[in-house]
Amino acid sequence: MEPIKRGMQGPAVEDVQTRLTGLGYEIDQPELDQHEFGETTATAVRAFRQEQGLPDGNEIDLDAWSALVDASYKLGDRTLYLRLPNFHGADVRALQQALNTLGFACGEVDGSFGPHTEAALQQFQENVGLFADGMAFQDTFSYISRLKHVWNGKPAAVELNPEARTGFARAASVLEQVRIAVGGEDAIARNVASRMWNIASATTINSGMVLWNGEAPADADVVLVIASEELPDDAEPQATIVVGETDNLSQRIRTAVAASKRKPAHVRLEITGLSSYGAFTANDAQTLAIRLLDGVCVALSE
Repeated sequence: MEPIKRGMQGPAVEDVQTRLTGLGYEIDQPELDQHEFGETTATAVRAFRQEQGLPDGNEIDLDAWSALVDASYKLGDRTLYLRLPNFHGADVRALQQALNTLGFACGEVDGSFGPHTEAALQQFQENVGLFADGMAFQDTFSYISRLKHVWNGKPAAVELNPEARTGFARAASVLEQVRIAVGGEDAIARNVASRMWNIASATTINSGMVLWNGEAPADADVVLVIASEELPDDAEPQATIVVGETDNLSQRIRTAVAASKRKPAHVRLEITGLSSYGAFTANDAQTLAIRLLDGVCVALSE
């Protein structure tokens, strides 16, 4: 885009001024009336750029425009859900702050609607009796608004355990560098595996995670086998981690991969005790998929 700068006049300047004044920056009324990019508009732009950590200046270039649009969103302005690229902006930040403070941990308040925010949103929706689809519509915003006196301006009361969250940059780095094949032995396991793949794809467009069914790809770096049942007694021994019985999942995965004599390394992740037909909800599957993917990314990042 062409920079919007001092001396310009018209609808583009009016849009910039409206967003800046909405954020609390002061611009003289004559400049607002004439939609003129004058001295006080330039001062407001410079202050905004400094607050956003952008290079010093008094014009609206592409980076400043993107930051201004993000900062202008208020909670409820748009429907929020997991997509690629992730939604980001002040409304996402407000949602994350609310969820964390209300006890539904989504990790760092970074203004990016990723898989952890979706999982926390689903838990909140289920808690208040809404359809837990992980999509923030007006019904969800209404509940958040009614609870504003509880969360507004207060620090997050819940932080994700470091074992349960890698952070998007770290996870993206692993997913882009390591070819991970994930598959399931049964319907529940395949559901979890598919969700892991979806979350990986939403984390980075360059994810190297692939789904497999039948025979695992030979060109993978690591093959994950999700299973809802114990390994049969007469089966050949496999590197196996019973997820429900460990609180150091990433270390277990790291050890299993390092010790594997097979190339690629095969690791069986048993979700026995965590899943059962008729009692395993979509929210359960999503939460478990996030935990497994995070454990894998932490394990393979070191």
